[in-house]
Amino acid sequence: MNTATTLRRLITLWPDLHAALGDRPIHGAFGLGLRGYLAAIDHHDPAEAAALRDLERDPAQLGDRPVPLNLAIYDTMRAIEAALAHCAEVTAAAVQIEPIPLPGRDWPAADRARRTAASRADLADRRRWRFGRSTPPARYTALWLLARIEARPGPFRSLSVPQEQYIGGVAHGALARAQATLDTADDRRTQLGPEHRCACGGLIEVWGGGGATPCARCTGCGALWTEAGVIAA
Repeated sequence: MNTATTLRRLITLWPDLHAALGDRPIHGAFGLGLRGYLAAIDHHDPAEAAALRDLERDPAQLGDRPVPLNLAIYDTMRAIEAALAHCAEVTAAAVQIEPIPLPGRDWPAADRARRTAASRADLADRRRWRFGRSTPPARYTALWLLARIEARPGPFRSLSVPQEQYIGGVAHGALARAQATLDTADDRRTQLGPEHRCACGGLIEVWGGGGATPCARCTGCGALWTEAGVIAA
């Protein structure tokens, strides 16, 4: 999948992340839901886990209760937004052309007025990346990067091959993370390490994604496992 296709896929997938943000955790999929997230951080930061639980309201309380967020998806969305924004900042610093400078005081009045208007219009060009602002929405940033990959018109120099590869790496990583969180991509992991070897000593491959129940297979004896236990040995 090339970089342009990857960015378009990420843009179209983003509403699915928003939709899943308020959903209950999906059990049997890769990634952690709310309960799993709290259980995991209990082992690393009990204070943080306690603070998150304190935010939960007693069901007996009157009034509307906020929809619980899927923290795994929230963390994924924030991480993707930050990665894309950093990529755009780095890219813009390298390829975005400086705005037309304002005229000096010694310019003739008519020329100064025309130059000032042109300078202000160039500075306000909406195609420009704005440095130093808060992290923009992920889809906006992905569209901006897509325009650079496709060499759309604007105050920009052409991307070099390393710059295209850099954007491609960030885009592929962002899409892979989004798909893994939503459990919409095939996932295969091999060589989980000696601590996860089968009893026969063989390496274990883990398969899942695309809505399928995750399963593991021993590359030595061929045994298969799911969350329900051994299904073949």
